Amino acid sequence: MGSPNVLELTTDNWASTVAAGTLVVADFWAPWCGPCRALTPTIEKIANSFAGKVVVGKVNIDENPDLAVKYDVNTIPRVLFFKGGDKPVHELVGVVGEAELSKLINSHL
Repeated sequence: MGSPNVLELTTDNWASTVAAGTLVVADFWAPWCGPCRALTPTIEKIANSFAGKVVVGKVNIDENPDLAVKYDVNTIPRVLFFKGGDKPVHELVGVVGEAELSKLINSHL
């Protein structure tokens, strides 16, 4: 990951991360996905902007297919928002801008 504030989310750390109660912004992506790579700098900026307030992470769907199946991630990039549980409170599909992501995060804080 390019930013130290972006957490690599995996099957192993998923449950403890989303259950912690902090807002979790999870970017479901794959290395071969061009739009996913285009979204990465925005995710890193968001992670730096909201460090200490929000957990921002990336889920590689090739390495964590169980998570992709659990959340019916059939198109990427897909950003899911979790707060206090493992059911998403919001979802975005495709490449989105920093302003839109910031606005959504602030609405869930």
